[in-house]
Amino acid sequence: MKSLLTVLLTLFFLQGCSTSWKESPEVGELFKSAGVTGTFVLYDVDAGRFVGHNQTRSKVRFVPASTFKIPNSLIGLSVKAVKSVDDVLPYGGKPQPFDVWEKDMGLREAIALSNVPIYQELARRVGLERMRENVSKFGFGNEDIGATVDTFWLEGPLKISAVEQARFLARLAQGKLPIHEDVQQSVREIVRLEQGENWQLYGKTGWENAPDRGIGWWVGWVQKDDHVYTFALNIDIQQASDASKRVEIGKASLEALRVL
Repeated sequence: MKSLLTVLLTLFFLQGCSTSWKESPEVGELFKSAGVTGTFVLYDVDAGRFVGHNQTRSKVRFVPASTFKIPNSLIGLSVKAVKSVDDVLPYGGKPQPFDVWEKDMGLREAIALSNVPIYQELARRVGLERMRENVSKFGFGNEDIGATVDTFWLEGPLKISAVEQARFLARLAQGKLPIHEDVQQSVREIVRLEQGENWQLYGKTGWENAPDRGIGWWVGWVQKDDHVYTFALNIDIQQASDASKRVEIGKASLEALRVL
């Protein structure tokens, strides 16, 4: 009897998992028209449902690249590696791929410019052990940061799936991460991109191996009235012109799903 109950519970669980995803032909057509391979996940937080394109890929883990600037900011503020999002960090004085990175700046400016050296300095101030502890506390992806504190999100071993990104951001959007709410509010503020009468759009891009081939990301959420929808997109970037398609496809997907 006990074994039968176990089987029934397992089947019920699997059935629940299988019905939590709805494939969207409209979003799939956007990827096809753009000529890219990837996935888009929209998570309706209140309903606990996923809708999007390419469920199989949505569960595959990739290096988070600059999307890790979100948890990096949360951790840096939480352990007081910086006093605030406007506390200036040095970029180090070395030549950078982009001129705008060759400047000391705070996290507010650095996250908007996706400034890698600034966030590497933040990670070094946090330190390997505190970083490992907090990445694990967040349950971020595979939770593996390896032994080098300032490259693990760019080169690995840290990896995360689109579904995991969406779930992580749902906790941030609702202030449910295991850190002080004022820290979460500060980070929500610096990743806000746009807003309208009854909605706000938050997001962060990422590009593994930029400016060469790699995985491109756009993750974030929409706060619409009192409803939260988190999202995560990743694509295979084959050429530099594919990079702009991250946000283009992402916004078009949000519109197709009537979130924006």
